[in-house]
Amino acid sequence: MPGAWLVGGIALAGAAPWLGELLRKPVRRCRAEAPGAFLDLPDGKVHCRWQGPEQGPVAVLVHGLTTPEFVWDEVAKRLVSEGWRVLSYDLYGRGYSDRPHGPQDVAFFIRQLKGVLQDQGVADGFTLVGYSMGGAISAGYAAAFPGRMERVVLLAPAGMGHELGTAAALSRLPLPLAEWLMLLLFPRKFRQAITAEIAAEQGQPGVPEAITSGQRAQLERRGYVRSVLASLRGMLTQDFEPFHRALAEAKVPVTAIWGAEDETIPIAAKDVLAGWNPQTHHVVIDGAGHGLAYTHADQVVRAFLEG
Repeated sequence: MPGAWLVGGIALAGAAPWLGELLRKPVRRCRAEAPGAFLDLPDGKVHCRWQGPEQGPVAVLVHGLTTPEFVWDEVAKRLVSEGWRVLSYDLYGRGYSDRPHGPQDVAFFIRQLKGVLQDQGVADGFTLVGYSMGGAISAGYAAAFPGRMERVVLLAPAGMGHELGTAAALSRLPLPLAEWLMLLLFPRKFRQAITAEIAAEQGQPGVPEAITSGQRAQLERRGYVRSVLASLRGMLTQDFEPFHRALAEAKVPVTAIWGAEDETIPIAAKDVLAGWNPQTHHVVIDGAGHGLAYTHADQVVRAFLEG
């Protein structure tokens, strides 16, 4: 019987990551605390939030891979003070939005953004703002519908070279193994990254506790890690050069804002984008890392307004 106990113990240890995922809280049980509203779209419920005066010019904000729409709080607050009407929403798999299964590629996220804009009656002439992976989504949407927006603002945009460490390496493994290892390793690695980020940005006035606590809370919700993996395997393996070249051909005004000290989207990506779309207006924020949306919100909004 000792052999049976050993086999059972190994099987239980092997199943632990999936059992842990089942024990995480379903997102529907967290929605009572959410600000804003919920939209019923074909791929599932989407959490969105409007802020600012109803008659103001509209900015639509698209967040990135791991941090939901609350990552925009500091930027949105400043845009509202300048008279802007701001719409932000949670990408599928993040925040309070549903966690549909299946690939999370550019077509998937363009469909979500298109649905949000249609549901909320956003008229042509808005400004589309994308941060990190949201920058890649925004470029894809703008290339598909170049006549809809007045301009595009890309904040540390993905798609021109990025460094995502262990998670990116795991995502390239066969799916069952990649999912097992992501569930096993990603939460710990992500918590360590948050701790390191806090240490690196300590003392900067734009690092609210809501950002770090909100990031940690994502790990307690079922489907979050799986969704990050789906985006790593889908969205962040795609070729975005055609989208940026299409924006150049359509003469859509584009402003790109970069963090000079960004280790996730290195500043070298700026030169790649300049090659794809020479018409892009570039702004580099000295001393800013990948968290520039909240650590350097004043400079980001200044670049937004002046762009």
